[in-house]
Amino acid sequence: MTRTYLITGASSGFGRLMAEQLLKRGDRVVATVRGGNALADLAENHGDALRVKTLDLTDTARIRTVLTEAFETMGHIDVIVSNAGYGLFGAAEELEDAEIDRQIATNLTGSIQLIRAALPFLRSQGGGRIVQLSSEGGQIAYPAFSLYHATKWGIEGFVESVAQEVAQFGIDFLLVEPGPTLTEFKAGLSRAKPLAQYDRTAVGDLRRNLENGTFGILADAVKSVEAMLVAIDAKSPPLRLTLGSNAYNSISKALARRLQALEVQKDIALGADGGS
Repeated sequence: MTRTYLITGASSGFGRLMAEQLLKRGDRVVATVRGGNALADLAENHGDALRVKTLDLTDTARIRTVLTEAFETMGHIDVIVSNAGYGLFGAAEELEDAEIDRQIATNLTGSIQLIRAALPFLRSQGGGRIVQLSSEGGQIAYPAFSLYHATKWGIEGFVESVAQEVAQFGIDFLLVEPGPTLTEFKAGLSRAKPLAQYDRTAVGDLRRNLENGTFGILADAVKSVEAMLVAIDAKSPPLRLTLGSNAYNSISKALARRLQALEVQKDIALGADGGS
């Protein structure tokens, strides 16, 4: 059965690969890009099965316009894929105010507003699925990615809450948490101007690892998208989908450490209750 998807950030990376695979299997796609003709080849090969819209997630009014146009044009959209975003690299002290604002506006506020704009349409049509691209960085943290992590931890909390609010309307969510993957993420990484004081810290070490290629990237982008589609097609997918051995191992270790730390504090936590 043909299904209809809306995918943000479809000009490259996971978004582009997902659009390609969906169109190849006969689905319809509304793909958003910030500009340019990155999807011209797909549009030429797939005709009306692909609709391309220009969208910058920092423009909330445009998000609402694009969603309205998409639902009016397609009639019914089964899956919204919130994929657009980028990484900001630099120690917290190195970041400029404008860089911080843009990171939050794109990755966090933009994703929140996309979801909010989609909910009335999904509710009116009797349900749907929202796929939010997060990251292993929504469960763990590296040095020099503090603002990126703030957006990913933030969107995960938002989604987990909203999922409970709209479940009775037949709307569900999938949070996708890839680890380091061979995509254009590194090329699109925004980098703060480095401070010499951080050269001999964990920030400097990671900066050098990124530059010399020793930062471990094991996950395959095509296989990752294939796994996403399997989960998206499932009747009852998990709330979180972890992709890649790096992501699995790092998240598993982080959760175990947090649970261990919580258990150590059990008596203190219970002792804070009121009563005699």
